[in-house]
Amino acid sequence: MNAVPPAPLLNDHSPEGFPPAGAAEHAVATPSSVWRLRTDSWDFLAYTTKLLSAATGNGDSATGLMAESVRLLNILDSIEPYFACPGRGLMTDLRSSFAMKDYRVAGELIESARSTLARTVAGTTELPPAPQYSDPAAQPGTVAGSRRRFEVLVIDDMSESDQESLKADLRGRRRRDDEFTYDVIVVPSFDDALIAVLLNPEIQACVLRPGFATATRQHLGHDLRAFLDSFSGASPDPIHPVQRILRLAGKLSELRPELDLYLIAGVAIEKVAGSLTRHFRRIFARADGLELHLSLLRGIAGRYDTPFFTALQQYSKRPAGVFHALPISRGGSVVNSRWIKDMADFYGLNLLLAETSATSGGLDSLLDPHGAIRDAQNLAARAFGAQKTYFVTNGTSTANKIVHQSIVAPGDVVLVDRNCHKSHHYALMLAGARVAYLDAYPLDKHSFYGAVPLRSIKQTLLDYRRAGRLHEVKMITLTNCTFDGIVYDVERVMAECLAIKPDLVFLWDEAWFAFAGFHPLYRRRTAMAASRKLEQDFEQPRYARQHAEQALALHDPQTGEPAPDEEWLNTRLIPDPARVRLRVYATQSTHKTLTSLRQGSMIHVYDQDFSRHNEDAFREAYMTHTSTSPNYQILASLDIGRRQAELEGYELVQRQADLAVSIAQTVARHPLLRKYFRILTAHDLIPGEYRQTGRSFPLRDGISSMHNAWRSDEFVVDPCRLTLDIGRTGIDGDTFKHLHLMDRFGIQVNKTSRNSVLFMTNIGTSRSSVAYLIEVLVKIAETLEEDTSNLNPADERAGRARVKALTSDPPPLPDFSHFAAPYRSGEQTPDGDIRAAYFDTYKSEAVSHLTPDELARRVGAGEEIVSAGFVTPYPPGFPVLVPGQVITGDILAFMSALDTREIHGFNHQHGYRVIVVPAQKTTDSQATANTGAPQNQGTR
Repeated sequence: MNAVPPAPLLNDHSPEGFPPAGAAEHAVATPSSVWRLRTDSWDFLAYTTKLLSAATGNGDSATGLMAESVRLLNILDSIEPYFACPGRGLMTDLRSSFAMKDYRVAGELIESARSTLARTVAGTTELPPAPQYSDPAAQPGTVAGSRRRFEVLVIDDMSESDQESLKADLRGRRRRDDEFTYDVIVVPSFDDALIAVLLNPEIQACVLRPGFATATRQHLGHDLRAFLDSFSGASPDPIHPVQRILRLAGKLSELRPELDLYLIAGVAIEKVAGSLTRHFRRIFARADGLELHLSLLRGIAGRYDTPFFTALQQYSKRPAGVFHALPISRGGSVVNSRWIKDMADFYGLNLLLAETSATSGGLDSLLDPHGAIRDAQNLAARAFGAQKTYFVTNGTSTANKIVHQSIVAPGDVVLVDRNCHKSHHYALMLAGARVAYLDAYPLDKHSFYGAVPLRSIKQTLLDYRRAGRLHEVKMITLTNCTFDGIVYDVERVMAECLAIKPDLVFLWDEAWFAFAGFHPLYRRRTAMAASRKLEQDFEQPRYARQHAEQALALHDPQTGEPAPDEEWLNTRLIPDPARVRLRVYATQSTHKTLTSLRQGSMIHVYDQDFSRHNEDAFREAYMTHTSTSPNYQILASLDIGRRQAELEGYELVQRQADLAVSIAQTVARHPLLRKYFRILTAHDLIPGEYRQTGRSFPLRDGISSMHNAWRSDEFVVDPCRLTLDIGRTGIDGDTFKHLHLMDRFGIQVNKTSRNSVLFMTNIGTSRSSVAYLIEVLVKIAETLEEDTSNLNPADERAGRARVKALTSDPPPLPDFSHFAAPYRSGEQTPDGDIRAAYFDTYKSEAVSHLTPDELARRVGAGEEIVSAGFVTPYPPGFPVLVPGQVITGDILAFMSALDTREIHGFNHQHGYRVIVVPAQKTTDSQATANTGAPQNQGTR
């Protein structure tokens, strides 16, 4: 009798889910899939054990079940050493019970182990009950389940008796009024420490002791071994214990910077304390068990703290008399109403009790924070690796406007990804910037854009340098990651741009990437992590020497003039650390990918000149765009969302990525699904010239493959964003989204193109929801199969025509055309004055409407027609036309092929708004110069 096998590893391609023949089944597995593998292995072991009890005496059946049970035990033996529960003792007892064929005892042990894993079932984040102890003195006080539990990793090569002595000592320090409880795991080596923090997200603190070994004794799978070799580099030098300790501490922090690190030194801790303080929260002597225990609890409490959420809770419990605005405050206008009590029934009384206009009583003011909000923002800055963080309660659209207004003065040139969110375009119009649009590479087949190649960015900066206008360029704004999941190499982009213009300001729109800071592979491509890394690099003498050598090669030795642009474009540029100023801003829609109420966003700042040059301007911009009546519930949700991200962000992000890979694998393997659907991979979404590695779906192949791709490729694809190609269904994206997914099955998706639908997993995605999505796709495919089999010849030809239309090349995506001459600065550079064009439209005689057909006819006849406004299909939310832009036939062809229902700035009755006669904004000589043909017009 065959038992149901456990869930497959991510790098397992066998259809049944078993490891390939000859594979080492007890090798430590791919970290991102361990959470599923562990749970499933315990569940299936319970199943085989139950069947073994019934199969006793049946030789063939019992033999097969025992072999399967041993296989499952081998898997668990490779995983459980890195978890405190169920513990090594239970695993030993379980092995013994199987050896003695005592399946009743084995079943009881397995059920005990499964109960400790209950919180991981279906992706729930519910915390477990406090553990029960046979010694009443060691039993935590308060009722079971009221304490938050975590695990502590001790790294030292200790004997079994020493391990038990250490655990017993810390267990004996517990008190009934402790807010948290923890269990201890001991691993012997440098390798094991890294494996543990990768596999076990419950670890919240690490205690290093000098006696740890270097290599693990565990047998590692190829993927994990390759990752450790690449990530760790050269082995630590065993002759220098301080360097070994610092190296391990650095690697642990690099993997999971939220962890609290402690050092127990053997001797002379006074001598090493000064040199190690910045790496550890505290250093202890071996006898300081009580202080270590208290420090562990204090450290977790620091991350658990939510200053504003707690203040709001306390406020809601106080009696108050409201003689102020907001009748809904304290529920006053609701709970006593005869007609709207259902609002309180639906939302609950706490929401109403927490509604207030007061900024006193511990609640603080968002516009001038000095208490709980200030503290909450400081904690968020720590969590996201920023120097400063600001909460925003009306979305990242407002966050973008705040940053642009604080940096950009009228006339400053800003380089902008043309496909960025519309809020950037409006912000730059309000600021009076001269906008130079950067074109992303097009994905014509799927009707959306990728990202802006670094070579194009460098070329634009070099063009401004050649034109003598580089000093006018103030900022560059890019979207990371894009709507469709394309992720930049942020560190490289900033370094090479700063090599050309050392004071360039960066705004990274990370609206869809707030979660990325809580996973080691994602984090390296976030704005804040890249900024910190560059700042550390700039401090190294080696970096200054490398720049000096490169500078000699890129300048004429006689005249000092820069080498030809081609040499700069073909060189990986190194900025001058003596001149560069790191000025980096990131805006994040916390509500999109982390826990927050809708419109909850943050601005993260890593600006070396913020206090000297921008703090006052930022404050004024913040005042300009922030409501004087911010929503306290949004602020509280940002505070508690930060707590979750610090304490379980790594676990949740790891799971959401793994679940996305499981969806992609299922679509690829299921015979009916792959007939109609296909998940687009990096090979589809990123041209080969921007991919140094050859993996089409790196995380599917394991953590080492993703590590290599995210370290070296110019662009990568966020594995949590799945673009489903539906062209072979013959159904366009908009119809598939509304009629089939949402209306019929309640599946919510965000974006479509003419032949694709974008799915994304997030930290709230569960295994159940993934299973439901797969089930829905199968049902849709089955319906298509049934409908196709019953078609008459005419309908069959029509169906083939629809499929051909969706799978053949559509009109090419248009690049930004150019600004009309009155709004351009000159022929050599592409920037234009959006604000001047925008306000020209306030003169009614200067604006007209043209229907699409009339506009196409006049443009086709060679007439230059200028857009009077922003025309923005939504989603994805970037303008196809902006004020002052010349309308081309390619743009009109693209607009006619769109399948989205919502187009901002386009009147379906009257057509496009156009400027009839643009007002002249230049001198006669400039106007003459501007009549030349602009560069980079039309499509590629």
